[in-house]
Amino acid sequence: MDQAQTKRIVLGITGGIAAYKAAELARLLVKRGIEVQVAMTEAATHFITPATMQALTGKPVLLDQWQDANGMAHIQSSRVADAIVIAPATADFIAKLASGLANDLLSTLCLARDCPLLVAPAMNKQMWANSATRRNVRQLAADGVMLLGPASGVQACGEEGMGRMLEAEELAREVAALLQGSDSLNENSLTLALSRRERGQERELAGVKVLITAGPTYEAIDAVRGITNRSSGKMGYAIAQAALEMGAQVTLVSGPTALSKPLGARAVDVTSAAEMLAAVQQNVAQADMFIAVAAVADYRVAQPSAQKIKKSDASLTLELIPNPDILAYVANLPQPPFCVGFAAESEMLREHATAKRIKKNIPLLAANLAQNAIGSDDNELVLFDDAGEHLLPRADKLTLARALLHHIIKLKFNLQI
Repeated sequence: MDQAQTKRIVLGITGGIAAYKAAELARLLVKRGIEVQVAMTEAATHFITPATMQALTGKPVLLDQWQDANGMAHIQSSRVADAIVIAPATADFIAKLASGLANDLLSTLCLARDCPLLVAPAMNKQMWANSATRRNVRQLAADGVMLLGPASGVQACGEEGMGRMLEAEELAREVAALLQGSDSLNENSLTLALSRRERGQERELAGVKVLITAGPTYEAIDAVRGITNRSSGKMGYAIAQAALEMGAQVTLVSGPTALSKPLGARAVDVTSAAEMLAAVQQNVAQADMFIAVAAVADYRVAQPSAQKIKKSDASLTLELIPNPDILAYVANLPQPPFCVGFAAESEMLREHATAKRIKKNIPLLAANLAQNAIGSDDNELVLFDDAGEHLLPRADKLTLARALLHHIIKLKFNLQI
C-alpha cells in the first residue's frame, strides 16, 4: 500500500476480560492494510500480554508515558493517527474520558488527540445500566465520541444482558468504514453515520422525528389481573437506540417493560392499548416516521372490575372487545408519516405478513416467527415492501435495528445504502 495512503490507528486496550478480543481486532485491521499502534493500560496487561500485541502489529506497545525519550508519546502517537479506538473500554476508563482525566498514557493520549475517538464499551450488565455509567456515556456522546456497542449476550460473569463488547469482525468493519471515508453505508455500518458528525457532516437521520411504539400492553380484568403478552420490548428499544445513533429525534411510547430507556429518547410510558393510542395521537403530527413495534393486545375486557374478582367454584365468562388498531389509525391519517409495521406470526409467515401489509396499506412491514424471537436477544427478520421480501439474517437486535433503519432510509429517501 502507498505509504501516503496508509491509514493509522491507535488501538487502546483497557483492563477487562474482553481484552482478548483486541488481539483478533488488531489482526483483522492489519490484514486490511491498516497500521496499528497499540497502547495498553497497566490493568490491560493482566489480561493480555504486550508481547502478543507487538507480535500481531509489528510495533512495540505503548505502556508508559516515560518510555519515550522525550516523554511526548501522547502527542506523537495521537498526531499521526487517523483515529483512536478503545476496545475494550471499561466503565472506569469511560468515566475517565467523560471527566477529562489524564493520569496514564492512554487517557492522556485521548485527551491530546485531534482525530476521531471510537469507544467499544465492555462491562457487566449492572455496570452498564448504572446511572453513573449512563451519565458518562451521555457525556461522551455530547463530546462527539463515537460509541460502538455494546451488544447483549452471555457475559464472562455468567450473566446475560447488555454490556458485551462487539465482536472483533464487526469492530474491524466499522473502523475500516470510517477510515475509508466513504459516503456509502452497508447494512451494519454505524461508524460512518457517527463519523459524519465528527467531520461536521449530517448523520442519515439528523433532524428526522421518529415515533416508535414498543413492548406489550396490559388490559385489566380486575384490580389485580390482566391480559398481556410475552413481548419484552427489546426490538422496539433497539430501534430507538439505532435511530438515536443516526441522529434522529426519537419519541418512544412504551408499554410495561423491565428495560432502561435509551439515552436521548423522549419516553412516554403507557399501560393499555387505549393509553398507547392516546400517546400516539398526541405525538404523531410531528413525526416523520412511525414504527409500530409494540405487541398491542388485540382485545380488552368490556367491563373490567374495579375490585378483585373473588374465586368461586362457578365458571367465569369475560366479554372481550377489539382494541383500536393503532397502526391502521396512523396509516389512514390525511398526511401520515412513513409507516412501518411489525408482525409476529406462529406459522405461514409470508402469507400472513403480506396480507397484513396490504390491509394496513403501509410501505414496509417487518415480520418474524414469534416462537423464535419473543424475549430473546437476537432474531431474524423478513422485510416486506413493494419490491418483495428481504431477509435480515439472524443477529442481535441492535444490529437488526440498524439494518432495518437503513432499509427504511432507502425506501423513504430513495437512497442507495
